[in-house]
Amino acid sequence: MVLTAEHKIQGAWLDPDPTPPTLHISKPTHLHPLDVDPTPPPGSFTLGGQQPRKHYGITSSISLAFPREIDHIYTQKLTEAMKPFGVFEGEDELNHRLAVLGKLNSFVKEWIAEISESKNLPLSAVANVGGKIFTFGSYRLGVHTKGADIDALCVAPRHIERTDFFSSFFEKLKQHDEIKDLRAVEDAFVPVIKFKFDGIEIDLLFARLALQSIPDNLDLRGDSLLRNLDIRCIRSLNGCRVTDEILYLVPNKENFRLTLRAIKLWAKRRGIYSNMLGFLGGVSWAMLVARTCQLYPNAVAATLVHKFFLVFSKWEWPNPVLLKQPEDSNLNLPVWDPRVNPSDRYHLMPIITPAYPQQNSTYNVSTSTRTIMSEEFKNGLTVTDEILQGKADWSKLFEPPNFFQKYKHYIVLTASASTEENHLEWIGLVESKIRVLVGNLERNEYITLAHVNPQSFPGSKENHNENEFVSMWFIGISFKKLDNSDCVNIDLTYDIQSFTDTVYRQASNINMLKDGMTIEATHVKKKQLHHYLPPELVQRKKKVKKKVCVYSVSKKAKLYPISLLVHIGIEMSFDRLLCFQRLPSKELPDASSPIPTSNLRVIKNSIRLTLNR
Repeated sequence: MVLTAEHKIQGAWLDPDPTPPTLHISKPTHLHPLDVDPTPPPGSFTLGGQQPRKHYGITSSISLAFPREIDHIYTQKLTEAMKPFGVFEGEDELNHRLAVLGKLNSFVKEWIAEISESKNLPLSAVANVGGKIFTFGSYRLGVHTKGADIDALCVAPRHIERTDFFSSFFEKLKQHDEIKDLRAVEDAFVPVIKFKFDGIEIDLLFARLALQSIPDNLDLRGDSLLRNLDIRCIRSLNGCRVTDEILYLVPNKENFRLTLRAIKLWAKRRGIYSNMLGFLGGVSWAMLVARTCQLYPNAVAATLVHKFFLVFSKWEWPNPVLLKQPEDSNLNLPVWDPRVNPSDRYHLMPIITPAYPQQNSTYNVSTSTRTIMSEEFKNGLTVTDEILQGKADWSKLFEPPNFFQKYKHYIVLTASASTEENHLEWIGLVESKIRVLVGNLERNEYITLAHVNPQSFPGSKENHNENEFVSMWFIGISFKKLDNSDCVNIDLTYDIQSFTDTVYRQASNINMLKDGMTIEATHVKKKQLHHYLPPELVQRKKKVKKKVCVYSVSKKAKLYPISLLVHIGIEMSFDRLLCFQRLPSKELPDASSPIPTSNLRVIKNSIRLTLNR
């Protein structure tokens, strides 16, 4: 199918809408994600007395075709294929979540009433002051998996301060035996209290509104609620407002949810689910699926999964993905707009949140991560083509890639700490900065791709002290093909050293850095990965070598395998680098032969490797 209509979509947001739709406020069910809003969205219109024909998104649909019987069969097979991965939560687990949220909601109301009374509000006002817990993220969207955490927001009236939330409410939570692992992160970009409530992990944000009381039927989608709020409250409200807007803008919530479950599972299995590392996070995947649903409003999940790959394998980035025409609420808040903000023009894969103030949810995407995701979209299209032709099962879509066989060269990034508590803190900071290292590597003239695996691995005991707590990340490296030279020296010293300096500096600035916290970066070849990883992850297929390349320091010198000559590491006293020339001889040296000392350059604190053509 030719995506003529979709090509018109890209860039259409630049044209102002002469008749902006009226904002529709629906009555939400805030504690339960499985709500259905039967009211047609903005843009719906009626022909005679017929059922409204729905127009979703910033353009007309690509296809209004209704599903065939075979489409329902494929959708059922898709559901069955996802079940072994624990993406569906049972009724008991869902009821447990609802009970926990209900208790938390009661805690919030009690706390707000207590604070209101302590601030000498009239008793009549205290009785009606309200307060409420709202959910957002995967739980609010109705696509959370077994054991997933809940993103929640505590909304309070204007006389409740943020300091009250992080002091008296924090102390109130401490008093409950059901609450474990309680910790506050007050200085975060979006301040949060994290805890486990009866076994369920909850991240709780805070926002106070410029209202005297918080009614139970409050809808957060109205832009007027943002007036006179500080930026931290606006950021905290953003998650709920975006999630509610996404649900409001899709034609069929149940088809959207099942499709999103499939795409999120696929993205996690393929190693491209991580906003922090430069791939896409949950809200970005939700918006891509929502856009697909708008373009095919009557399709069921099996069709939508296929159309998802069809649309985004052909999408012309950096044209933005939008679910609705951006609106200006005249609140003078910064919004994503490359016509006004020069920095927005450099975003590589913009996916724009539908709630004001509109933001790009994918500003972490780099050249490498966009390339990797684009390849995965194309691969997904190939696989779903096979599935819908009866040539494969849905399980094939969820097969993980063999990351550790894909590249010849890897950088192993190791973060160590002396205690478990320090280690958890340290790896959180290191992981948040890995995209800085990826960016540094991308700017190296000899590197074409730096592919970070989002999964971290524990350090092997043979490489580290037993008392150390160690985590490792692996970055696959692709180098440019060399055309005009037999040999090139690639120096990664600055790329890696500037990354480690950034991490140490950040840790020092926030008083996190403690004795025993270290970072090391080591270059390894594919055949050396078994020293770091379990055998099942790095099993190699035996290949017949077509050609043996041998290197020598000079014509008279002995010959040595390249594996003896390249050693790259960080924080090492000395690294040895030899410059080699290709020789016609195929004679291999004995592995026990010593490395020659003549013509040897010793480079202190250097990270370099030599590549042959």
